[in-house]
Amino acid sequence: MRVRIPPNSAILQPAASTSSAPAICPWCLTRSQYPRSRHSRRHFSSSRIQSSAWAAAVSKLQNAVGDVLPIRPSSGNITIDPLKIVAEELKFLNKNIRQLLGSGHPILDTVAKYYTQSEGKHVRPLLVLLMSRATAFAAKQPRPDTPNLSDTNIDMPISSPTVLYDNNPDQTSPSSPLTETPKEARYAFPDDATILPSQRRLAEITELIHTASLLHDDVIDHSTTRRSAPSANTAFGNKMAVLAGDFMLGRASVALARLRDPEVVELLATVIANLVEGEFMQLKNTASDEKYPAWSEQTITYYLQKTYLKSASLISKSCRAAALLGQCAPSVVEAAYSYGKNLGLAFQLVDDMLDYTVSGSELGKPAGADLELGLATAPLLFAWRSRPELGQLVGRKFSGEGDVERAREIVIQSDGLEQTRALAQEYADKAIASISFFPAGEAKDGLEEMCVKVMKRRK
Repeated sequence: MRVRIPPNSAILQPAASTSSAPAICPWCLTRSQYPRSRHSRRHFSSSRIQSSAWAAAVSKLQNAVGDVLPIRPSSGNITIDPLKIVAEELKFLNKNIRQLLGSGHPILDTVAKYYTQSEGKHVRPLLVLLMSRATAFAAKQPRPDTPNLSDTNIDMPISSPTVLYDNNPDQTSPSSPLTETPKEARYAFPDDATILPSQRRLAEITELIHTASLLHDDVIDHSTTRRSAPSANTAFGNKMAVLAGDFMLGRASVALARLRDPEVVELLATVIANLVEGEFMQLKNTASDEKYPAWSEQTITYYLQKTYLKSASLISKSCRAAALLGQCAPSVVEAAYSYGKNLGLAFQLVDDMLDYTVSGSELGKPAGADLELGLATAPLLFAWRSRPELGQLVGRKFSGEGDVERAREIVIQSDGLEQTRALAQEYADKAIASISFFPAGEAKDGLEEMCVKVMKRRK
């Protein structure tokens, strides 16, 4: 049975269509209404997942992402590996992030850099870099009063360094990790016009914001592990983990300001607010927070609004910012935003599904962790429609003895997982459709392939 969700959320309304394809309601799950082209069908045809050898220079990073986003062969037996397209840029990512996080306080320096010691998925900066390259030759419309930044001046302070760093206990002169980029950390390809220095820095800022949110989430969720190692709150305590996350957001804000683009600053600052709003919404499973809630379509709408704020906002707004920094025409900017929004929603829906379908060892976190935290995610919300007894469990946030096991059993017996996958596929389809008019090239192919990989991922 398909669920139709009313389009009453201003946050999740689709951007204006930039292609000749007819518009579709973002909440409608009727596949026959979705405008599929032969190109889109090709990308969603049945095929086997294959692995590919990673380049030696970036093997560690690529393996980290490859575990999450397996390689799939496209038509013509040509394997599209989105990671390889921007591998050189990603090779510098952690090095530059660690430099941006430098602090004169040794403990803060250690805690802030803790999650950069192991390779994360880097999905968000990967998408920013792919979008930057995919829009490099798209329609342009120069924006007045926006600078053309080089590698050097993306690090140039706006205020006097003597004002910015006067209280740093480890500095005797106006210098700082944010004042100047050491030569060895600069990008090795300054003449590459397909990805601008400001767009590379945007990818780093995006990862900083995401990592800061992980520090805060681990404290809120009482997590004990992250990336197969003790979580920061476990290793250093809750207070230090929270402060390190705040410090990361501060450093990200400084780097963002130095891009000297007010619209991009506004977008990414809004993301930080969105993350907090989404976390507050997640404290409740329904808008009314009733003790004995009843299922309604508003339940799904509330969940999708929360999911956008907490998970998809960073992807959608950073993709939009990448197009803005590339001086792209408004139609391209809107398409980049629509792609990021829809892919971000698909990503989280798949993540919710994996909590029920993949073992804890494969997932990298305990199976059923969402239920243990009292969270009713998409599979359970869809199951709830036909299994009203779930309402009582949702109302007490699965805190009763045997609630978690009972809820999992009901979800697996229902069509909740099937409906979650169907909705995720609709969003992935719409992400591909939104960039259908982009110039052909490997970066566009990589963005399309990311939609397939999101649907195929196992962790």
